[in-house]
Amino acid sequence: MKANRKTGLVFFPAFDWAISKTHPEREERLLYTQDQVFEEGILDIEGLVEFNPSLATEKDVERVHFCVPKVDAVLTESHYISAGGCKTVADAVLGGEVDCGFALVRPPGHHAMRVVHGARGFCNINIEAIMVEHIRQTYGVDRVAIVDTDCHHGDGTQNIYWHDPDTLFISLHQDGRTLYPGSGFTSEMGGPNALGTTVNIPLPPETSKEGFLYVMDRVVLPILDEFKPELVINSAGQDNHYSDPITGMRFCAQGYAKLTEKLQPHIAVLEGGYSIEGALPYVNVGIILALAGIDYSWVREPDYDPEELRQSDEIRSTISSTCERLLEERQQCASKRKKYLEGDEFVQRSKTIIYDTDKILEEQKEMIRVCGGCAGVLKIDSYADTGRHLLGISVPRKACSTCQDIGRQWFEEGSIRRFDLVCLQDRVADAYEVKRK
Repeated sequence: MKANRKTGLVFFPAFDWAISKTHPEREERLLYTQDQVFEEGILDIEGLVEFNPSLATEKDVERVHFCVPKVDAVLTESHYISAGGCKTVADAVLGGEVDCGFALVRPPGHHAMRVVHGARGFCNINIEAIMVEHIRQTYGVDRVAIVDTDCHHGDGTQNIYWHDPDTLFISLHQDGRTLYPGSGFTSEMGGPNALGTTVNIPLPPETSKEGFLYVMDRVVLPILDEFKPELVINSAGQDNHYSDPITGMRFCAQGYAKLTEKLQPHIAVLEGGYSIEGALPYVNVGIILALAGIDYSWVREPDYDPEELRQSDEIRSTISSTCERLLEERQQCASKRKKYLEGDEFVQRSKTIIYDTDKILEEQKEMIRVCGGCAGVLKIDSYADTGRHLLGISVPRKACSTCQDIGRQWFEEGSIRRFDLVCLQDRVADAYEVKRK
């Protein structure tokens, strides 16, 4: 047997990191998958190549995040290796060693936002975003699409790329009215400089294979064709599975494999998925085979019953209505963008962020410059109930001279008497500057 697409794999179970011994996000999530891969002889197939993960660096993290009070205070070695494993796969793909790759790593990352005071949704840093910005910095890739198929809305990835017109973020997830983190509605479409590059498809509980694949065909693939990304990333969460203990969907291993075949991502990154024995070994094998272009029709969970998992007509109708509403709302993005450009120079928003894992509450005020020439300079005033107070300024990769000047001015004027730290994330210079008390 031979792979039609040479596929790179990285496994990192993170033996030394778990929220608790019985927490669903623990090392067994990957150990059962590794056993299944070895038992099935997957790594003996010509064209499937295993790589050892590398370490991400503090600079990699600072391209994406403002970590409070500093990077090492919110990360462990396992987080560096998890993000490093994603970089390893990316380097193999972009370096031409393989055609595509799958980073089977933990801890996960898609709930980690630009500002990090601690862990939320089991995530400390956003491993996909760190990988994407490494790719951009190292290989000059510009337009990237991230398709998040985790059952939970990828609110952290959305937050990081909310203002980036060169990153298309698409999330398929269980309706936020029924599941953490309570976001990801069709009206969430991106900031004033990037309207339409955030796409959310909230799905009703008990959505099955039929519903997910319908959304792929009706919404995801056409929008990808329209955006024309140079690179497609799949945040491959597997907690949509019918046996997952913390969600309410009816997806299956065959469905995940078919979705992967349709999407054909260059890189997949493991996110959630907590049915350690009943789902993960089968789903991961299905995804690996689909990435490699190998027949996956034999991959079945022992208790798989398609009739029992069939979705109702009501769910089918709800999904169809959601897709049509979303497509209609996207058609208005151009006119809304024009109104922003004709309006105020700066747009503000405020939000409260709950770090459910570390029990931290953050209040955040954000200001973005509406710019016709770039993604706009961003300023974030972040205060957490830990007592930490951050002023973060982010100058985007392709910032115009005006946005660069404003970013520098904000940084120089940032009062260290008022804030615990003032940070400048300058992507034009690929530099990170800090003033501390």
